[in-house]
Amino acid sequence: MKIAVATENGAVSAHFGHCEGFTIYEVEGKEIIKQVFLQNPGHKPGFLPNYLHDNGVNTIIAGGMGAGAIEIFNQKNINIITGASGNTEDVATAYIEGKLTSSASVCNQHMHADECGEH
Repeated sequence: MKIAVATENGAVSAHFGHCEGFTIYEVEGKEIIKQVFLQNPGHKPGFLPNYLHDNGVNTIIAGGMGAGAIEIFNQKNINIITGASGNTEDVATAYIEGKLTSSASVCNQHMHADECGEH
């Protein structure tokens, strides 16, 4: 399993599309066996969900996410967790342990990352 966490300065990014990159955790059983960071190649509608799918991601974790990205992730059968915050590894570990649930936080504004409200 591969978990992608939208990352900003080592923490979960408030907005999926505007993060600096994605920390990818490769998991076997309940153990993280590998961690890599992928720089965000740019925020273009529809691009990032396909980019993460092509990188083998099964779950995406972010503070918030737009409805378009959610729709594409759903089409790709990728689990979505929104409303997360904190250190990326702590959040990934909480997900692996079944202690992290989604708040279904959907962003409606995409001009600036800070316009998505509180996540």
